[in-house]
Amino acid sequence: MKKTIVLFAALSLSANLNAQNYWKKGMKQGKVILTSQKNNEKFAKKTNAVFTDFPQPKETDVCVFVDPDFKYQKLIGIGGAITDASAEVFAKIPKEKQKEFIEAYYGKSGIDYNVVRTNMNSCDFSSDSYTYVKDNDESLNSFDVKHDEQYKIPLIKLAQKAIDPKDFRFYFSPWSPPAWMKTNNDMLKGGKLLDKYYQVWANYYVKFIQEYEKRNIPVWGLTIQNEPMATQTWESCLYTADEEAKFLKENLGPTLWKNNYEDKKVIIWDHNRDLMYQRATTTLQDPETSKYASGIGYHWYETWNNKSQLFDNLSETHRAFPDKFLIFTEGCKEQFDFSKIYDVSLGELYGRNMINDFNKGTSAWTDWNILLDEKGGPNHVGNFCFAPIIYDSRTKELHYTYEYYYIGHISKYVKPNAQRVGTSTNKDFLLSTSFLNESGELVVVVMNEGDADTDFNLWIEGKSSKLSAPAHSIQTIVL
Repeated sequence: MKKTIVLFAALSLSANLNAQNYWKKGMKQGKVILTSQKNNEKFAKKTNAVFTDFPQPKETDVCVFVDPDFKYQKLIGIGGAITDASAEVFAKIPKEKQKEFIEAYYGKSGIDYNVVRTNMNSCDFSSDSYTYVKDNDESLNSFDVKHDEQYKIPLIKLAQKAIDPKDFRFYFSPWSPPAWMKTNNDMLKGGKLLDKYYQVWANYYVKFIQEYEKRNIPVWGLTIQNEPMATQTWESCLYTADEEAKFLKENLGPTLWKNNYEDKKVIIWDHNRDLMYQRATTTLQDPETSKYASGIGYHWYETWNNKSQLFDNLSETHRAFPDKFLIFTEGCKEQFDFSKIYDVSLGELYGRNMINDFNKGTSAWTDWNILLDEKGGPNHVGNFCFAPIIYDSRTKELHYTYEYYYIGHISKYVKPNAQRVGTSTNKDFLLSTSFLNESGELVVVVMNEGDADTDFNLWIEGKSSKLSAPAHSIQTIVL
């Protein structure tokens, strides 16, 4: 007991000694970038943040508190999914606007995405259902990704070309095995993978990796199954936590390692926050299973049977598995309505989720479709949704929604390998997260989702800068 107390005291002393180090570097001011509905400002450069002494705020002072000496998880990256739908819409855009689009997402003057997700076999955001093999080909000798070469692979390669190679993170997810491998003999409407095809399906992932890497697209990782608890009208396949563990331990994990793919990041769950703690603690309880998994993926759609997002499940899961990264693998605003593409609420949905997700331990964040058309598609089952950029094929115009700008207030300024640092606010309508880039830049993001303009103090280790947060705005301060 005495040793424990002494160790705790030593750690506390060390933390206290480190807690006043930031200002020793002499940083006194920083850039302020603002997106605000009020004045229709997008990435607007504002007056610099200038700091003065402010030893002890009062409870009535509106503050965002940042301490760069308390460090947490590192950022893997931020990005979005290149689905069949996104790639098909992109192919319809005039060439000059295609260049604009690629720069907007992946260029240094854009929002600097570095993560790409795609679908293995078809998903709802495909124009039809497809696989890469002929029916009943258990040998997989007919495996061919020719389908993807028309739209998806060319767009993935354009994104890859624009991203720094050391930061490029590409991963894939299956929505369903081929129908003949399933209990319901249908890629749609749920069903399960037949026991006799567990190994064939594991081989399928390896074939996909091989074919994409032959095309010089390095695969960083994969999720085992998109939404394994959802029977959807589109491509879907069900696994219990125990079934997912069995497939990973006995088939997928060993098959990847046998093919020298031990470095591929296998991500479990890939569904909503509501069950993620139960799924992680059940699927990963066996060390022989856990060794094959690198991350735990999740979506934000738990509001289908909850009033709000369940962010606390992230921190509980992160505490239980500190050796596994958390990755947001999908989210979008559903029920597309073209008349609402410029609503600030779209951006606030993203800002609220991203800030809370990172503050609860998330290391990577992936939006859903990077691009959709004026109908919120194409989608072969009528499940039309919003995307950060909408292309209106009628007017040949690209529409940049508030989703794009709110994501960009983090992705444009927080770089891969940045480390999240201690941040809190004393007002429930002010949300904030902060990161230290490897360059030494401190990046603070502040979102005001309230209806009133609010002045606040950005307080860092006894110094403060007085800043303004307009109603329904987000800003990034780079120090």
